[in-house]
Amino acid sequence: MTQSHPRISKAVIPAAGLGTRFLPATKATPKEMLPVVDKPAIQYVVEEAAAAGLSDVLMITGRNKRPLEDHFDRNHELESALTRKGDTKKLTKVQESNDLATIHYVRQGDPRGLGHAVLCAEPHVGDQPFAVLLGDDLIDPRDPLLARMIEVQEREGGSVIALMEVEPSQIHLYGCAAVEPTGDADVVKITDLVEKPAVSDAPSNLAIIGRYVLDPGVFGILRKTEPGRGNEIQLTDALQKLAADESVGGPVHGVVFKGRRYDTGDRSDYLRAIVRLACEREDLGPDFKAWLRSYVTEEM
Repeated sequence: MTQSHPRISKAVIPAAGLGTRFLPATKATPKEMLPVVDKPAIQYVVEEAAAAGLSDVLMITGRNKRPLEDHFDRNHELESALTRKGDTKKLTKVQESNDLATIHYVRQGDPRGLGHAVLCAEPHVGDQPFAVLLGDDLIDPRDPLLARMIEVQEREGGSVIALMEVEPSQIHLYGCAAVEPTGDADVVKITDLVEKPAVSDAPSNLAIIGRYVLDPGVFGILRKTEPGRGNEIQLTDALQKLAADESVGGPVHGVVFKGRRYDTGDRSDYLRAIVRLACEREDLGPDFKAWLRSYVTEEM
């Protein structure tokens, strides 16, 4: 008989980073609020969590992140103005972010890495498994990665990490997994993890991308994890220990994702993400693609 594991209802979104790669735009504006077409990046992430049934969202924030809270709050003056104008289309868009989920906030007083940010969620999460979504990776809603990860975790227990095949020459930019096959084509068992290995040291070309479903046993390990690469507490280091000792928090599995992912982690990929998403929009795509074709032709 398949073992039943607790239903996951909580998502954690680390959002305390300084966004230095996007300066000067992020000097006064959180990087999570940079628009991707006409929505801030963070809204795509909350929408993904809500679509997977995670109605309780905790954002780990820091200084100068108040615009995040304002975006997911009501704006009565704006809503009243749009109502008076009869602009129901814009009013609906404004109100969408208000009702996506119940959102809580806690500050990471000292930016000490992703592992430390996740540890800040312990009082809210408690002893239940939970999801972690990083805002740099936007997953297309037509490819429900998070729902699949939750399904695997509820069946297998332990933790589940999202993986994606990358060119071997790019693996040094990611955490990397050593894996064993399972009975599911898209699911692997993780035996080891390495943070940003040299190409010659990488155990595979399977890179960790920004989605996790974690057993609460990770908190005990994070409390004991010393700063690693970049002098930060690395979540990858804690997960490596979980993979090495299943008695702590169960096994660690990976879901190998082959769908559409939009990387907004650096300036070039951010621009490509905007172009790809704009091209796929019914209201923007046809005219934008026609202009893009003519522009590229002129430039070439």
